Amino acid sequence: MATKLRSDSGVPAPGETVVRFVVAVRIVHWINAAAFAVLAFTGAAMYGAPGTRWVGHRDVVRNVHLWVGLAMFVPLAAAFVASPTARDDVRRLARWTRDDGRWWFRSQRTAARLGKFNPGQKANASFTLAALITLLGTGAIMKWYGPFGDDWRTGATFVHDWTALVLGLVVAGHILIAFREPEALRGMTRGTVDAAWAERERPRWYAEGVAAASVEATTTPIGAHGPDTIGDSDTIGGPDDADDRGIDPAAVAERR
Repeated sequence: MATKLRSDSGVPAPGETVVRFVVAVRIVHWINAAAFAVLAFTGAAMYGAPGTRWVGHRDVVRNVHLWVGLAMFVPLAAAFVASPTARDDVRRLARWTRDDGRWWFRSQRTAARLGKFNPGQKANASFTLAALITLLGTGAIMKWYGPFGDDWRTGATFVHDWTALVLGLVVAGHILIAFREPEALRGMTRGTVDAAWAERERPRWYAEGVAAASVEATTTPIGAHGPDTIGDSDTIGGPDDADDRGIDPAAVAERR
């Protein structure tokens, strides 16, 4: 369980933690990570890539690749339907602020007040979802090719292979960055992060949780109360919605 969000002195005390990802989100993440590993290996094996030529039963390999690819969307959909926090994370990933724009410039990065996800994570999530949908569509054409002409099948194979290659490189980069940021990795393995890290690296998200906790006096995980910005007119495409959720904007302002 996460400890209180803020010590009596007004700053996170050593050892204080906050909930970053609930169990449902973490389970889906690691299921998809395992599924991607299976898809990468079976895809490489079908092309006889180095290190996979010992694999026999090519028909089995093709079927495993197909059905794991189709099943990959099931846990994503289940979490989205069953978990309000998962839906909230999706909304956050799709929501861009002006601070996100500042983050791309190294000279302005330290001044950017980020929400739960940084812009790199948002861009990665958008690309990964688009790539998975592309792989699903092209893979379906390659498997059930009857209604399609040769041009469609050839084009689908080309797009499928290159999308898979680029996605593999993106995932490799994602893994490297995760190991460079152990606190962020801990959030996806244990579910909690150090409160001082949250306040320093994700100040907008942290302030939102403090404001919500001060009003509701609960241990609800940060992230269950709506968008990254509360009562912030700097948000692109979103109005001031603090009052709509029963949160006093003044409580947020006092903590910024």
